Amino acid sequence: MSDNLNVFFKSCLNKKIAFIGMGVSNFKAIKLFLKKGIEVTILDKKKEEDLGKNAEILKNLGAKFVCGEDYLNNLSDYDIVIRSPGMYYKDEKLEKAMKLGTVITSEMELFFEFCPCKIIAITGSDGKTTTTTLITKILQQQGYTVHLGGNIGKALFCELESIHPLDIAVVELSSFQLLSLRKSPNIAVITNISKNHLDVHKDMEEYVAAKKNIFIHQNAFGEVILNKDNEICNSFEKDARGFVKKFSRKGEVENGAFYCEEKETLYFCKNGKKTEVLKKEDILLLGKHNIENFLAAIAATFELVDVQSIKKIAATFKGVKHRLELIKKENSIKWYNDSIATSPTRTIAALKCFNKNIILIAGGYDKNLPFNELAKEILKKVKILILMGSTADKIETAIKNSENFYETFKMFKVLNMKQAVKKAKTLAKDGDFVLLSPACASYDLYENFEKRGEDFKKIVQNF
Repeated sequence: MSDNLNVFFKSCLNKKIAFIGMGVSNFKAIKLFLKKGIEVTILDKKKEEDLGKNAEILKNLGAKFVCGEDYLNNLSDYDIVIRSPGMYYKDEKLEKAMKLGTVITSEMELFFEFCPCKIIAITGSDGKTTTTTLITKILQQQGYTVHLGGNIGKALFCELESIHPLDIAVVELSSFQLLSLRKSPNIAVITNISKNHLDVHKDMEEYVAAKKNIFIHQNAFGEVILNKDNEICNSFEKDARGFVKKFSRKGEVENGAFYCEEKETLYFCKNGKKTEVLKKEDILLLGKHNIENFLAAIAATFELVDVQSIKKIAATFKGVKHRLELIKKENSIKWYNDSIATSPTRTIAALKCFNKNIILIAGGYDKNLPFNELAKEILKKVKILILMGSTADKIETAIKNSENFYETFKMFKVLNMKQAVKKAKTLAKDGDFVLLSPACASYDLYENFEKRGEDFKKIVQNF
């Protein structure tokens, strides 16, 4: 354990510490604090009796609880409050407590503060989990000890005591985690930026500012990797303090990685000198968006690994669950689970991976995002549209208001996933692709997109 981390834990012995929420990352951190002899109170909106087995474990370790609707009413009673990743940093009760002297932080911020090794962090509206996974696998193939965390992987703060300075931490970060971050990673990757999470963020400006936090606190030794093809992302170059690399699927870059469509080849480039890395045919994953994910991963790892490590992962990596995951082939009908598509741009990217024989299942929780561009792509590529969830009517309206709308376009509305799969099963013909790609979050019917995807897979496989 580093001296700084040891000093931090000792300083907490004389302070009142509270954790908001008891999710995966907080649960492990709470256990660690309690084992260090630190007084911890858990603040949760649920009733204590509804918190389940984990609450009993923590109570037996000495944790106190404040539960129910008023769980945030006395935040200023605590010296340090550690919020869960999903707790909005600019909540008025948190802001009031900060003004009264309470430190508001998070498990991820604490990790950044005390991490002894190089950190590569990835964010973006789309593609960040696949890019994070690719970077991790490429580094592991090279022989690095990699600590994967953030939105995927482990609660890294709890791993600090076993992290060596020569290891590498690879972290996927959401806008909610980034909003309060005041320390940037050694290498920051931004896959792209489009409208997302406007149901939580005050506006698009705040969302973009949160994403920018991933690199804005770097010094001259930092490195930021930007998507040249994404207007907002590309505009960040002027704010970078460290070295800027870019990646592009549409043209060459001076520093970074690019795809040459004519030669169907991915290159790495440093000061204008290009090196061939991969052929498109070497990549197992479907879709142009996955070429972009590979370009981002190449830009981040090329100077840390051999080309063979990148090629090995390209040839073997089948993708992350719930991301264009082929779950069943029945005669010549293929069923795909793309439950990760929680925004219209993700679903547009998925549609571009297929021919026109698509039966699309879409709809879900409303994040206040527009569906105009999605409607255009649906009318170009989709044979039959099956809508469900809170946004079904909103998507239907966008389709009917589109300039490409035609009266014979087939749309159906259903109440749940079972009905959606049944309808698709009835309508599918040989050569069709049945695609769950909702373009929306899952919270109207499911706890998260993983649960939605698993339900879809289970229903499809049992039909």
